[in-house]
Amino acid sequence: MKRLFTFIVIIALLAIGAIGGVFWEKSSKKVAPTIPVKEARKERNIQYYKCPMGQPDYSQHPGKAQCGMDYIPVYEDEAETVTRQGEIYITPEKIQRIGVRSEEVKETTLKKVIRTVATVDYDERRLFTINTKIEGWIENLLVNATGRQVKKGEPLMDIYSPELVSTQEEYLLALETKKRLGPGALHEAVEGADSILDATRRRLGNWDISDAQIEALEKSRKPTKTLTLHSPVEGIVIEKMALQGLKFMPGEKLFTIADLSHIWLFVDVYEYELSLVKPGQRAKVTVNAYPGEVFNAVISYIYPYMNSETRTAKVRLEMNNPGLRLKPGMYANVELESIVSPKAVAVPEDAVLDTGERQAVILDLGAGRFKVLDVKVGLKGEGYYHILSGLAPGWKVVTSANFLIDSESSFRSTAQTMPGMKHGEKEENVGAGLKPAPTTPPEHKGH
Repeated sequence: MKRLFTFIVIIALLAIGAIGGVFWEKSSKKVAPTIPVKEARKERNIQYYKCPMGQPDYSQHPGKAQCGMDYIPVYEDEAETVTRQGEIYITPEKIQRIGVRSEEVKETTLKKVIRTVATVDYDERRLFTINTKIEGWIENLLVNATGRQVKKGEPLMDIYSPELVSTQEEYLLALETKKRLGPGALHEAVEGADSILDATRRRLGNWDISDAQIEALEKSRKPTKTLTLHSPVEGIVIEKMALQGLKFMPGEKLFTIADLSHIWLFVDVYEYELSLVKPGQRAKVTVNAYPGEVFNAVISYIYPYMNSETRTAKVRLEMNNPGLRLKPGMYANVELESIVSPKAVAVPEDAVLDTGERQAVILDLGAGRFKVLDVKVGLKGEGYYHILSGLAPGWKVVTSANFLIDSESSFRSTAQTMPGMKHGEKEENVGAGLKPAPTTPPEHKGH
C-alpha cells in the first residue's frame, strides 16, 4: 500500500514537472515583436535641390537643371554638415515672411541726369555801349526810354559839337581847294590838298561819322550844326544815361544795348558731378513761365574755379532765344543727361549697404543661401549704382530686406565668437529662423 501511494506521488510530480517545463520553454522562446522598417527609419526632409553636375544651380522645387539633367535632392542632414564663414541659410517660410526680393546684376548703359537751377543772363559778347569820342551836347534825344528795342542803324540822338562843326568846314574847304587846283596845278599843291582832305575825312570817321553822312556832306556842301548818331546793333536798351540837353565828354557812356536773340544760362554743378559735365553737352531747359515747353541749350564753358563754400563749379550754357521769350534774371530748370558708363555693372541703389566706411551687397546664392559681399561703388545714376568691382553680370543681389539679412548675419557671427562656442560649431538657436548654411557650391554663377 505504501509503495502504491509513493508511486502515485512520483507520477504526479513528474506530470507537474513536465507541464511546468513546457510552459517555461514557451515563455523563454517568446521574442519581442519586430518593429517595421518604415517605423524604425527617421524621416529625411529635402532642404533644396541642386545640379548633379556640381554647377551653381539650385532650386527649391524638383525639375530640370540648366545642364539638362534632373535636379538631385539635398536632405536637411546633408545640407547642414558644412558651413562656410559669411554665409547664412534662411528657410523659405522666413524669406516669404520678411519679404526678401532679389534682382539679377546686369551690364547696361548707365546714365545720370543732373538736375539743377539756372539763372538766365545776357550774352556778354552781345552787349554794346554807345558813347562818343568828342565833346558835345545832346540836341535831340530820339531813343528816350529804357527797354526800348532798336534796329541796327536806327537814329539814337542828334548831337552838337563845335569841334565837329569846324572839322566839317575844314573838310569842305579842302574839298573845294582840290577842285579849284585843276589838272594844271603844281604837284605839291595837289598833294597838300589831298593830305588835308584825307586827314579831315579820317577824323570824321574816327568820330563814328558814317561814310553815308560824309557823302551827304559832300553833296550839300554845307556843314550841319548837329549830327545824328545811329545804333550800330539791333537789341534792347538796358541802360540809358542820355538826357535831353546833356553835355557829354569823350568816352562817357550814353546807352547800353543788349542783343537778346542769344542768351547765357549759369548753373552750379557739385564737385562730385563735374566728371559728368563736358563742353558741347546738350541740356533741356524749362521755365515756369512756359509750362510744358522744353528749350534746348548747350554747355559752352566750365569755369576753372570752385566756390569753396558750396563746393560747386559754375557752368555756362548757351541757347537761342527766338521771340525774346526768356528774360535775363529768370530762373530755369536744367537737366543734363550724362553717360556714367556705356557698359556698367549696375545694381539697384536699394541693394547697396553703405556704412560710410564700406559698401556691401547681399549675394543671393539660391535655395535660401545668402552671403554678405564687399563691393566698390562708383557713381549713382537714375536709381542704380555703378559697381566698379566685386560683382559680375548674372549674379543675384537682394534688393529688399537686405538690412534684416545683414543684421542676422552679423548676429550669427557674433554668437559664434562668444566664449564657449567654437567657430563654425552648429547651434540650433542662433538667430530666429536661421539655420547653418547648406553645403556651399564650388562657386556662384558668374564667377
